[in-house]
Amino acid sequence: MIKQSIRRRIVAIAAGLIVLMMATSVLSMVMVGRVGNLLDELTARYNPANEHLIRIDTLSLERALALRRMVIARMQEPPDEAGYKARKQLYESKGAEVDAQARAARDLINAIIADTNTPSNNAALARIESRIDSLMTDGRSLLMRETAELLAALDTRDFAVVRDRLARVDVLRDELSRKIEVLRNEMVQESYAAIATIRAEQSRAVVISALATVLAAVVGLIFANLVSGGIIRSVRQLLEGTRAVEAGHLDQSIDIRTRDEIGELAGAFNRMVVQLRDNQRVRETFGKYIDPRVVEGLIDRPNLTAAEGQRRLMTVLFCDLKGFTSLSEGLVPQGLVKIMNRYFSLMSEPIRSNRGIIDKYIGDGIMAYWGPPFVDEADHARLASLATLEMIEHIETLRREIPDLLGVRGTPMERCDLRIGVATGEALVGSIGSDVMMSYTVMGDVVNLASRLEGANKAYGTRNLVSANTIAAAGAAVEFREIDRIVVEGQTRPEVIFEILGRSGEVTPERLASRDQYGRALAAYRERQWDDALGALGSSLKAVPGDGPSLCLLARVESMKTNGVPAGWDGSWHVQK
Repeated sequence: MIKQSIRRRIVAIAAGLIVLMMATSVLSMVMVGRVGNLLDELTARYNPANEHLIRIDTLSLERALALRRMVIARMQEPPDEAGYKARKQLYESKGAEVDAQARAARDLINAIIADTNTPSNNAALARIESRIDSLMTDGRSLLMRETAELLAALDTRDFAVVRDRLARVDVLRDELSRKIEVLRNEMVQESYAAIATIRAEQSRAVVISALATVLAAVVGLIFANLVSGGIIRSVRQLLEGTRAVEAGHLDQSIDIRTRDEIGELAGAFNRMVVQLRDNQRVRETFGKYIDPRVVEGLIDRPNLTAAEGQRRLMTVLFCDLKGFTSLSEGLVPQGLVKIMNRYFSLMSEPIRSNRGIIDKYIGDGIMAYWGPPFVDEADHARLASLATLEMIEHIETLRREIPDLLGVRGTPMERCDLRIGVATGEALVGSIGSDVMMSYTVMGDVVNLASRLEGANKAYGTRNLVSANTIAAAGAAVEFREIDRIVVEGQTRPEVIFEILGRSGEVTPERLASRDQYGRALAAYRERQWDDALGALGSSLKAVPGDGPSLCLLARVESMKTNGVPAGWDGSWHVQK
């Protein structure tokens, strides 16, 4: 239950802030309402008045065009009386519309002048209104008189007079249009002045609202400080402690100085920091033995520890240091440990940077996987493929660093290389183990296939082999080539395997040419067209000398050409790990 002393302070602060907020809101509403009235006048009166003046000029031009067509209709042989009559009706209707537009413009201008709630240049507007009236009476009367004489001459077919009057009518009409344009420009200037007034009112409203808000904030802060000084000091200490914890400093504690709710909160904060330190220690300790995201998942999401597991589409990677046993002979244990630690660090970085989970280190090998809940199904094959390429790039770094690690040059370890196998498929995912020890891992045929593909690199002289499902899911992120159709140990169904050549758009022309020639050789090999296969393999090796898959297939083709095809051969190759 909240104590009365704290409740009174909180209610007093809240009531004061509410009063200040309401006063600021009312002031803002008044200022916004004034700006709204100005905007309404601009959109409902100034802009329509401008449109009416534009329409008067347009209608005047349309009347002149109708008059000219009337002249043409009468002057042609024979006269087009029907056309003349239709255009005369149009001419007269446009005249009525001009009068209506003029009246509408004058009414709007008079309404602006009569409205005392909004500021406007009433003297200038009155002059514009008067000139519109004068233009429609005096200016048009002369034009109408000349037009009447033109029509009379047209009725008597006195075409010389018609042409003379038509020229004079055009001059008067042009003069009328010029005067209308002047009036319209003056009205536009008044509209701009109204816009400037609106902007000034908006700026004033913003400034006044800002000042009122600042004033309300200052008064509120002073009032809050006077009423709740004791609470603020305790809350500020809690806030500083919380910020320190947020920054990762878990050695903070808060002195408990009161016995009220703030004191209880400080005690709870201290207990929370102790618990966070314990959790951080667990994460730091187990993060070196288990992938940190798995550790966080096991702590934050208890459902990951469910013993029943789940079947999910995953991508699994196996990596092995080629010829590690023979290369490491003669190395002292300390030197070997340095190399292996650096090797695992270099190879683990691409896996983690591409959001993979390192499942375990097996001797000199690495097992990693991608998939839910750590990576979306649409991304895991692509990320695993990119990690594969980065791991291959890192082997050169390891080779360069080995002499410095061992303190000696010319060791066999400087010739170390990688073999990587990647497969995508359905796997059992979950916490697997005994009552005393568990491991969050993946199991299934896809794991076995990835392991077998890693070993199959030895037969093909490649650094990576990946399954067809991985290539299909990786999309356009990488360049690849089909290597073979094989049956790995432990399976009876053939698997189409591929080699990732590089990122899309980054593979050299020589490698692409070798890929194309190898593809033709592989097709000819499956069709038992040995000579075509040999020719394509020669071109592939010419483009990339020493290409492992090309040499492997070349030996196989030469053997079959010489010794014949083994019984039951279907184009697949059985590979032992």
